[in-house]
Amino acid sequence: MSDKKTPEDSVAENTPDSVNKTTDKTIQSEAAENDSSNAEESKETPVAGEAEEVTSEAAEETHSEEKETGSKENETSASEENTKAEVSTEAKAKEEEKVDTKAEEEETETEDEEEVASSDDEEEDENDEAEADIDYHELSKKELIAEFRRLLETKSVQQIKNDVEEIRSEFNAKFNEELEQQKEDFLAEGGNIIDFHYSTPLRKEFNSLYFDYKERRNNHFKNLKKDLQANLEKRLELIEELKSLLNAEENINTTYKHFKDIQERWHTAGPIPRDKYNLVWNTYHHHVENFYDFLHLNREFRDMDFKHNLEQKLKLINRAEELHQETNVPKAFRELQMLHKMWKEEVGPVAKEFREEVWEKFSAATKVIHDKRQDYLSKMESEFDENFDKKMEIVKEIIAHTNLEKPSHQNWQNAIKKVQALRDRYFEIGKVPRAKNKEIWSAFKEATRNFNKEKNAFYKNQKKEQYTNLEKKRELIKIAQENKDGDDFEVVTPLMKKIQAEWKKIGHVPRKESDKIWKEFKDACNHYFDRLHSKKNEANKEELEHFKQKSELLEQLKSMELSGDKKADLKSLKEHIASWKKIGRVPYNKRQIDQKFNKALDGMFAKLDLNKKESEMIKFENKLNSMVSQDDERKLKNEHFFISKKIDETKSEIRQLENNLGFFQHVPDDNPLVKEVHQNIARHKEQLDVWKAKLKRIKSVRDIE
Repeated sequence: MSDKKTPEDSVAENTPDSVNKTTDKTIQSEAAENDSSNAEESKETPVAGEAEEVTSEAAEETHSEEKETGSKENETSASEENTKAEVSTEAKAKEEEKVDTKAEEEETETEDEEEVASSDDEEEDENDEAEADIDYHELSKKELIAEFRRLLETKSVQQIKNDVEEIRSEFNAKFNEELEQQKEDFLAEGGNIIDFHYSTPLRKEFNSLYFDYKERRNNHFKNLKKDLQANLEKRLELIEELKSLLNAEENINTTYKHFKDIQERWHTAGPIPRDKYNLVWNTYHHHVENFYDFLHLNREFRDMDFKHNLEQKLKLINRAEELHQETNVPKAFRELQMLHKMWKEEVGPVAKEFREEVWEKFSAATKVIHDKRQDYLSKMESEFDENFDKKMEIVKEIIAHTNLEKPSHQNWQNAIKKVQALRDRYFEIGKVPRAKNKEIWSAFKEATRNFNKEKNAFYKNQKKEQYTNLEKKRELIKIAQENKDGDDFEVVTPLMKKIQAEWKKIGHVPRKESDKIWKEFKDACNHYFDRLHSKKNEANKEELEHFKQKSELLEQLKSMELSGDKKADLKSLKEHIASWKKIGRVPYNKRQIDQKFNKALDGMFAKLDLNKKESEMIKFENKLNSMVSQDDERKLKNEHFFISKKIDETKSEIRQLENNLGFFQHVPDDNPLVKEVHQNIARHKEQLDVWKAKLKRIKSVRDIE
């Protein structure tokens, strides 16, 4: 109990008769004072960072009230005025209670859930960041339900309100996204919006859990309200019992024991509604003071009580001084708050000669802890500001990773890894200033939510593209299956190669379909190319025989000896060439035998001393025959282009040389330089005739005019 207006000092001149006539002291003005000076101290035990601080100014105010108590030692009670004041105060209390009750009833009628504030409630520490435990946005619907169930099983319903609301918000957001997708698909398939309905077992399971939570929470507050009201009635009864002690016809020892019993029961009576606390405590305090006025008539009991109270206050002072060594400043401050509450509510007044001394010691001990706390808060605030800046930088980085310049699967996968690392860093950083906590947490959640939204939108579009790709690949499968038994190999083979190339260009398909369609396509292609290879193997037998024949003919040419008769030898060579032409195609990997044959012919033509044009045309005829036998139109076309190009180049060289002769108009024809130019012109014209003859021959082979 408080040191305010100590009753044993304020009624020194009272007599037993006057005490019996005096039921109460004046409380109307004192109630107003107490409401003001004790409003903060009457709250629940404060915690560091939120409760009203035990400042030296607040402590001095309490001390001034103790001195006021001593100054009233010689005052007498005005019984009639006190009685009137008490009646007025009690009437006011009943009226307030009636208004409060009516308001509570109206609130109960309009709301499903009524939260009740207890005088022992501890306020939430806003600096404790809820996100430090779990980021619910990252959980799936199934994981959210599991976490919801865990909270219900392991914590009281009044502790989990914020978590539950965030879980509910995230679950609804995820379900609504799924709902919109289902609605979109339903309407795309021609459904009517009136007929659309969508629910899932997870939705029903969540609703069941939430209903259970709301029911348990409502029951909790209903029971709490009953308990608080019961405690309020118990305390009001104790006040009435305390008032009756002044009129008790019993021994003073018995009365004093009765008073101590009431004090003990008051301290264990439990919390009451917070809005009733100040009025009830001030009323109780007033009647305790009245009892001390009464007790003042018996100095033995008064001194005994003073001594006990002094011992208790010295213990509180010692404990406050011990807290100077506590390194955990918030912990020391919380305990100091508790010590002040005990000083105010549980320990009574001390003798006047000790009052100033004990209060100054307690105030000095309080100031040390308060100063340490101020230093601690200043340092923490600076660190919190730095943490805020660090977290804001992380938010900006997440936003940057959300806006990809070139969205792709690989880029998104890299972004996902980087954002996960950023999230981990965010949670490793410490607290931020309380005023900015909601701001940074909202910004962080918004950034991560937008990142996931963009990521999901990308993969949603990817999914649509995959189904489009699936249809394209199914079309290729259809083509492959329709042509796998085709016999026109020259037409079907390029077609099959083409659809294989197109298959590679088409992007990914849904994973569940990937293996299946690839097997269908591969089987159709393998079936065709197995048939093609089988056909080629039969052709290879014939080509191998051709290779054998050409190898024998090549050996004959190499071992051939010229007779010296140019015409007879040339005729023999042409017969070899004709025989070579009649032999068909050789295997592709053996085609170099044609080059060996042409090289052998070159050697023979060199021995026969044929003119350049004739020799060139015989070799060209053999080369042309090789191309025709291989049925290689591409090579024929390339050779045609090469010859045409050579003709143009040769003509250009001749024109250039003829132009150069213009520089030698006055130079004799027997000049070495002039003679060299004329020789070059003649050589190029001779080569031009050869190229023209080759062009005419290849045109006839290709049947081109």
